[in-house]
Amino acid sequence: MAKNDPDHIALDSLTDMQRHVTQGRGTEPPYSGKLLENKRTGQYHCLCCNAPLFFSETKYDSGCGWPSFYEPVSDSAIRYLDDNSLGMHRVEIRCGNCDAHLGHVFPDGPQPGGARFCVNSASLRFKDKENGEEIDG
Repeated sequence: MAKNDPDHIALDSLTDMQRHVTQGRGTEPPYSGKLLENKRTGQYHCLCCNAPLFFSETKYDSGCGWPSFYEPVSDSAIRYLDDNSLGMHRVEIRCGNCDAHLGHVFPDGPQPGGARFCVNSASLRFKDKENGEEIDG
């Protein structure tokens, strides 16, 4: 799972939806994710290995039904793969550390980069900057 991360979690501790998304390249139903409406300040991490992925400051409401971000915390945080499933071309995004499926990135986001990282809540763990609370998607 994780390349060299002691924080990775056992796959059997994932919910069915978390396993479907992160390990089976699935998608949670739109507008159903626990972190979609989260407006707190903090950081979003990979649910499977705890690697940092996105800052809350880069999250925005794209209206697509999944949490959306305009940039990752670093270039190495995200791995990009061509996805030609469902009869169309998309770019799949995975955790750069453990390869868990996160969602897809689209070129219709806001500036500065124009990217919309459309991420399943079920692949994320949010860490609140103010009180340290962690919320699994």
